[in-house]
Amino acid sequence: MNVRIFISIVLLSLICCFNIALAADGEFRDASNRTVGYLKSDGSVHDASNREIGAFKDNGDVRDASNRTIGYIRTNGEIRDGSNRTIGYVKDDESVRDGSNRIIGYVKSDGSVHNASNRTIGYAKNIKKEHAAAFFFFYEDRSENK
Repeated sequence: MNVRIFISIVLLSLICCFNIALAADGEFRDASNRTVGYLKSDGSVHDASNREIGAFKDNGDVRDASNRTIGYIRTNGEIRDGSNRTIGYVKDDESVRDGSNRIIGYVKSDGSVHNASNRTIGYAKNIKKEHAAAFFFFYEDRSENK
């Protein structure tokens, strides 16, 4: 085998692996299938311009771009605000409910996100349903500019 071809193959393989490692673990898309955000493997949440706007931490904390805790996601699907008040729930039946247990939307097993009228409002590819619900229904507009 030609040494140049071998080196080229190795370099291309490394570049491909490096790009895969840098790729987002999950994507948030709007109803028109445009990317509106990313969820990286470290839990950081980025907008469509790849600017960090917050994070979902392993302990359930939801952080804003300034690393302030703005909420919590409990293992039972309960979503709380920064004052630790229940503001919503993500249920096993794919429903998303507000703090009064009223249905405000759905996160389906295929990653599609729907409002209470079951109209598609977005997609959450490779993202846990609790994180999708938090992004689309509870914390979407939280950023350092608010």
